[in-house]
Amino acid sequence: MVTTLTEPTTRRQSRLAVIDCDIHPALKSPKALHPYLSERWRRHRDTIGDRGFAGSYYPRANPNAARTDAWPPSGLPPGSDLEFMRYQLLDAWDMDFGVLQPLLGAGGQLNHEYAAALASAINEWQIEEWLEPEPRLRSGLVVAYESPEHAVAEIRRMGKHPGFVQVMLTIRTSEPLGRRKYWPMYEAAVEAGLPIGIHFGGQGGHPITGAGWPSMYVEDHAGMSTAFQAQVISLVCEGVFEHVPDLKVVLIEGGFAWAPPLAWRLDSAWRKLRDEVPDLRRKPSEYFAEHFWLTTQPMEEPPVARQFVEMLTHAPWLEDNLMFSTDYPHWDFDAPNEALPKIQLPEGFAPKLMAENARQLYRLPARLRGLQDNAATA
Repeated sequence: MVTTLTEPTTRRQSRLAVIDCDIHPALKSPKALHPYLSERWRRHRDTIGDRGFAGSYYPRANPNAARTDAWPPSGLPPGSDLEFMRYQLLDAWDMDFGVLQPLLGAGGQLNHEYAAALASAINEWQIEEWLEPEPRLRSGLVVAYESPEHAVAEIRRMGKHPGFVQVMLTIRTSEPLGRRKYWPMYEAAVEAGLPIGIHFGGQGGHPITGAGWPSMYVEDHAGMSTAFQAQVISLVCEGVFEHVPDLKVVLIEGGFAWAPPLAWRLDSAWRKLRDEVPDLRRKPSEYFAEHFWLTTQPMEEPPVARQFVEMLTHAPWLEDNLMFSTDYPHWDFDAPNEALPKIQLPEGFAPKLMAENARQLYRLPARLRGLQDNAATA
């Protein structure tokens, strides 16, 4: 289905400001990165190819996992046409800002020299084709995270560019992210004033379950939250936040209702086994509350709506650390006016979730355009 720009835009705007923390730009063609690569790596990309990005290890019905209405009139792939993204997302919802998450597979390349070249090319492509033409967009800085030496170099090269608001990883990595291998990357991110953003997917080479490979896409998709939980446990228990106390981590598209029971379970185990981790000076739940932010897509939808509020009472820090996202242009898109449960939410929760938590974390300025301030409309 191709939507034409001559059709009227349905402006179903939220009364609140909106900052979308998960937008996926795509390449217009396989050669779209060639202007940003050296001749060596252009030839490598054309002839050898790369591992690509695996959101899951199972095929999807639509390219780029896209909504059926996300095909622009230009005929370009979903997510690759900035004009259409403005029309269908940024303008349609009068968004303050959107944060790009380019899922192009650079970080997981096992040829580390190529990974570093590809990451740099993606970042230059983002600046020229997305961030400079559209002031409402920010992005994650793509790095070759399996080669922290290269990742550190890219953070130091580009981390101060105002368009980048976090360092981008995917949740499936070759090793648990608490391992010391990755610590120099965290130190460099903190030096640059950037959080680490970890997105759904990737190719770590291992099953996402402790029992082997899932059989179906639905298993892989629903089970991705277990990969997020494993990474939280690793980052906390291996002492990353004692070593890098200013590190902030954003968990993107991995759900969030699992956070309270995981924190309980970690605290219980820590009380019994704390001699094994003497460097942890506080309960694991305290590190969780201080160092982790999460995005809403997919929004948790309990069968009884009031249970959403009950969940928040079990992890009060979520009110300050939960951020809205749509996952545009993917099939499980969450519309800003439909994402929140239709129940009485805690006072002030909605404006913080929809924009203000992200504005504070990413140090984004006040509204550029459009609606009144949240304070006036909440």
